[in-house]
Amino acid sequence: MHRSPPALPFDAPAARRIRAALGMRPEHVAHGMRVSYGLPYITPALVIAWERGSAAPSGPELAALAGALWCAPGDLIARPRTLREHRIARGLRPEDVARAVGLELPRYLRMEEREEWRGTERQTAALAGALALDLPDFVAVTGREEHLAELLRSAVGTRWQGYVRPVAKVVPLERPLLEQALQALHQDYQGQMVASLSWAAGSAAGEAGDAGRDFLDRIVEHFWTRVEAAP
Repeated sequence: MHRSPPALPFDAPAARRIRAALGMRPEHVAHGMRVSYGLPYITPALVIAWERGSAAPSGPELAALAGALWCAPGDLIARPRTLREHRIARGLRPEDVARAVGLELPRYLRMEEREEWRGTERQTAALAGALALDLPDFVAVTGREEHLAELLRSAVGTRWQGYVRPVAKVVPLERPLLEQALQALHQDYQGQMVASLSWAAGSAAGEAGDAGRDFLDRIVEHFWTRVEAAP
């Protein structure tokens, strides 16, 4: 059975802000989408619903809305998370990306639908270039984020030095930078655990345990923060 694409992370405040900056009213936007983009069902009420966050445009609707507002589709998307969302944010068609990375269109579309990248190293590098992915987005889009999280959780709980090479296979960073980030991440976590042991028993200890679990749940985010902070 064919599944409908998931809703895009639409940035409703941005849509409203861009429209207002252009001096346009919702009826102007709706008219432009009907006349210029062949969407006869678009009404001012639907535009207002999008701006209020009570509804979200589909991929084709978002592309038409961006055209009516004279902006890029990416300006109307909150942070892209998936392969499909990054493609739409760049205003690219599926065939554009498939051609750039050297994949047949049906195979590429299956990867988008399943949110599971299966390209070769060469195709993966081409994908990063075609979508202008930064490193965190590159790791997430290519399905490496969960594996990275597992490695980082192990690294902060034991000797981080033993995880430099495994992490480097997931994240293409220079070794000195990676070592600095892992060491700092290890110190952050261990310092938090030591502090929790020194607290009194009871609710304080429970709160410390919650803080430790939250750190591990967000360890990839903490890792990127450390990478950015490294000299």
